[in-house]
Amino acid sequence: MMGFNLIFIRLIIVVTSFFKKLFNIRDRNEQAKFTGHTAAEKRQHTIQKQPEPTIEVTPRQAVESQLDLSALFYSFLFANYQTTTAGIANNLERSVMHNIELALSSPQDIAENVLKLPSKIFELDKKLADDNIDTQELIQLIEQDPLLCVEVLKLCNSPAFKRSENEVTSIQQALVQVGRVQLRQFITTCLARELIDIKPIYFRRFGAEIWRHSMQVAFLASELAPSEQRDSAFLLGLLHDVGKIAIFKLLVDAFYQAEPGEQPKSALFKQVMTTKSLTLSALLARCWKLPSHFETPLSILANSNIKPDDDIASVIWKANIISECSMLHQLDKLPQPALAVLLAQIELTEEEFSELHQKLLKF
Repeated sequence: MMGFNLIFIRLIIVVTSFFKKLFNIRDRNEQAKFTGHTAAEKRQHTIQKQPEPTIEVTPRQAVESQLDLSALFYSFLFANYQTTTAGIANNLERSVMHNIELALSSPQDIAENVLKLPSKIFELDKKLADDNIDTQELIQLIEQDPLLCVEVLKLCNSPAFKRSENEVTSIQQALVQVGRVQLRQFITTCLARELIDIKPIYFRRFGAEIWRHSMQVAFLASELAPSEQRDSAFLLGLLHDVGKIAIFKLLVDAFYQAEPGEQPKSALFKQVMTTKSLTLSALLARCWKLPSHFETPLSILANSNIKPDDDIASVIWKANIISECSMLHQLDKLPQPALAVLLAQIELTEEEFSELHQKLLKF
């Protein structure tokens, strides 16, 4: 009887071992040997591991944080001036604010005399979008404008877009290296660059930084948008801040008539620029007779107190916040708590922001 029991026990062990191998089942000791944890310990660890706490942002906090971000960004653009907390504007600022109100009531005058959109920007973009145009015909079309070619090649060879060790020296080479879609974006970028023509050297920094910001928003928007909307998102990103550029040009003109020592430094002036520039961008789009899929998102974005419901407007809104945060973060001008609140609004983790920030540093 004892011998039978022994044989039966051995049989059970053999069968159990067979099933463990068949279904890849490990006992506690064996699993701990491979993973350092038993199955029960791993389950307990999974239960204990909680997701990172999310930041709850109230509508009021959202509005205030975005206005604060815009004010900080204007302070960055006017880096030479010390902002005062006073709510009283000086003569220079009052003159510019008066001109802004006139611009909002008569935007056509600004569109024709202050900030003219290059006439060929949409004409050339339409041809570049036509897949039926032969490659050589496309190259000849671009090469008709030598200055445009130079600017496009500069962009191809810039740190943000350079694809190889060798320099791109021709449009044909650029077409091969970056592709037709990317080349189209480069050409649109170079044509839109003509809008930011800040003559006085003293104000050149503003033009350079606002253009850098516009480029960042354009390329971020192109990445964030659905594939069928990327071209529109890219151009909209370039043009979303034309209101800022128009206001700055009004400021430059006012400087020539200002009293010595007067500077745009009051908090009130920066707040006016923040709230009025997007409205002016939307009005200029209408005056330039841009297609409705450009004008409508800009009109939605002009309401800076809410998160846009429109898909393409939401993409530009998000790209704009990322770019402004990145440029301020680069100079350590954005407090960490403020950054956390802004990232929570656009549903971006700090790790994701850090990755995008490193890419934007190349612009």
